[in-house]
Amino acid sequence: MGAQIAVFYYSSTGNVFRLAEAAADGAAEAGGTVRLRRVTELAPDSVIDRVPAWRSHLDETAHIPEASLDDLAWADGFLFGTPTRFGGAASQLRQFIDSTSGLWSAGLLADKPASAFTCAGSPHGGQEGTLLTLYQSLMHWGAFIVPLGYTDPAVDAAGGNPYGVSALDDGSGTPTDEVLAAARYQGRRLAEVTATFARGRSIAVAP
Repeated sequence: MGAQIAVFYYSSTGNVFRLAEAAADGAAEAGGTVRLRRVTELAPDSVIDRVPAWRSHLDETAHIPEASLDDLAWADGFLFGTPTRFGGAASQLRQFIDSTSGLWSAGLLADKPASAFTCAGSPHGGQEGTLLTLYQSLMHWGAFIVPLGYTDPAVDAAGGNPYGVSALDDGSGTPTDEVLAAARYQGRRLAEVTATFARGRSIAVAP
């Protein structure tokens, strides 16, 4: 049986959304049952409407279900995607993570594999710091971090970030084919690791 994978993301103009789609596709290719979820937008309409690409992307992805705590409880493994904001995750994703204390205290987030991906406007715009900061939060949950490492040629082809896929925002709203291929690989890798871990845990508890 495949793993249940939830892909949570925040995207303002489309780059992280495309990464999330690719990661979800990769997880499904590995036999996973996948939920793609966008976290709630917190910015006011007056701010969003000043950036046409932001408004356009928000309207185009209105059909994607909003993330809920039930999605976290359902999942065997998680993927998180966010733009880099001053070296950290976007406040929209942070707010969602900060709302999980009930699940955390009940132990419902522990022992689940997790990984993350990001996008920034410059090659040294804080991508690695963003991923490491996200991983710190997931460590508090007791999640098992699943980094990319250099486990597939797709990683080097996409820029060689061993912490997770990181895209460069060139203004198009769509990452390069190489980066999207790495995101598909990241989703596939997480689903495979999660399924293997779940099988091992089932054997360990079998009478």
